[in-house]
Amino acid sequence: MKALLAGLLPLLLPWPALATEDEPWTYNFYLENDLFAQTDQNYTNGIRFSAVSPDIDNFLYDPRLPDWVLTVNDWFEPFYPVPESRIDAVRRNIVLTLGQQIFTPEDSVRTTLDLNDRPYAAWLYGGVGYHAKTRNKLNSVELNLGFVGPVALGQQAQDFIHDLRGFDKFQGWDNQIKNEPGLQLVYEHKERSQTESRPSGLGIDFIWHGGASLGNVTTYANAGAELRAGWHLPDDFGTSALRPGGDNSAPGRRDPRYYGSWGLHGFISVDGRWVLQDIFLDGNSWRNSHSVSKEPLVGEAAIGVSALFERWKLSFARVHRSREFEGQSSGHSYGSLSASYNY
Repeated sequence: MKALLAGLLPLLLPWPALATEDEPWTYNFYLENDLFAQTDQNYTNGIRFSAVSPDIDNFLYDPRLPDWVLTVNDWFEPFYPVPESRIDAVRRNIVLTLGQQIFTPEDSVRTTLDLNDRPYAAWLYGGVGYHAKTRNKLNSVELNLGFVGPVALGQQAQDFIHDLRGFDKFQGWDNQIKNEPGLQLVYEHKERSQTESRPSGLGIDFIWHGGASLGNVTTYANAGAELRAGWHLPDDFGTSALRPGGDNSAPGRRDPRYYGSWGLHGFISVDGRWVLQDIFLDGNSWRNSHSVSKEPLVGEAAIGVSALFERWKLSFARVHRSREFEGQSSGHSYGSLSASYNY
């Protein structure tokens, strides 16, 4: 954890001068846990911190930017979305992330290996992402690097929370998958319909997405959509669960009518995956470890509410995921909480 922080924090230090009142950084915090759904198994906890830079369309050659940012802009030019008009310029953001995910079987007291249930596993990672967007299109490329296995500190993180809340600890962590470096390259494309809004501020829009992940952590193709309805819809690309490529609260250009005011909307989202590789089910890539037979097609649906006030955006959703492996008795539900702050 300290090594990941040490590697990411210096990237942030040269950039504060880029932030202005109209073009702030966006800081995101995500927490997902199945205790919101009164369970403690399968995908049991996820946490992520991220920082999204201001739009850098006017800073491509600014000397205040690190050299690697200027290089990245050129590398990802093929991923730029096509503007719908001459005035619909392409804007860019850099995203820095730090996160952890934890997975456990159903039986918390069993110390021996259960061949019919999923492995104990954890994933600790840092990432760099890149947004290129127009008014209603967003392309995201994200590279995550980290570790699975004991070095990912899954047992320590879970034991800490269980101690705080007075819960019994899981007894089978000695059976978790072994240490392995993890790499994940993610691409996702999103398109948003033109927001329909009434004079009262009541509006509705539709956002669809499609993408893929490649690497020894997860390899899959996915597609889905989100429907939003409410007052003063934010100029972003939705409120997704904590999935790779889901950091879509990319700061939009500030509308002076809404900046410093409020908003409230509900949303329904769905996502489907065709899974080719999942280290949390397939086990280690180059070493023998516990594994189960995964389901190749996995679906997810969420319903939630999001509130905005001044610089804050707070969201909560209840998520249900279909069965992920053979022998799993049913799908799994969890809660997804996110908070975003523009500064």
